[in-house]
Amino acid sequence: MLFYLNALLVFTLDQFFKFLVHRSMYFGQSIPLLNEVVRLTYVRNTGAAFSLFVGFSPYLAAVGVLVTVFVIYYHFRVPANNYLMQFGLSCLLGGSIGNLTDRLVRHYVIDYIDITIWPVFNFADLMINLGVFLILLNYLRSPEEES
Repeated sequence: MLFYLNALLVFTLDQFFKFLVHRSMYFGQSIPLLNEVVRLTYVRNTGAAFSLFVGFSPYLAAVGVLVTVFVIYYHFRVPANNYLMQFGLSCLLGGSIGNLTDRLVRHYVIDYIDITIWPVFNFADLMINLGVFLILLNYLRSPEEES
């Protein structure tokens, strides 16, 4: 149950932040937040991470569906007390569904976190990366560390 609650929280926060950006900013607008290092920049991404595969939105949506199905399937294969893996999978699920929702509803993903030295991204991207990191970390831990 906690798995789905966390995925729902990630999805909800992602969609809320995107809604705020979409309603409060105009496309292309950039607002400095931390000494020009971090900016809030409204970008519409029709590709994948870092604007790769622009124009392949239907295929990216299909990949999003496959990732969602795989994560839910895999969630049932992982012991419930493996909290690191379960949390990582739930972050991956919530982020994937957040970006998938954008692709299906808007035909683009709203990105807004701009750290100037990196392509603009969003909360869902952050949670997907955190999820992948935690899953990899889980596999790298020694068996004695697992509960």
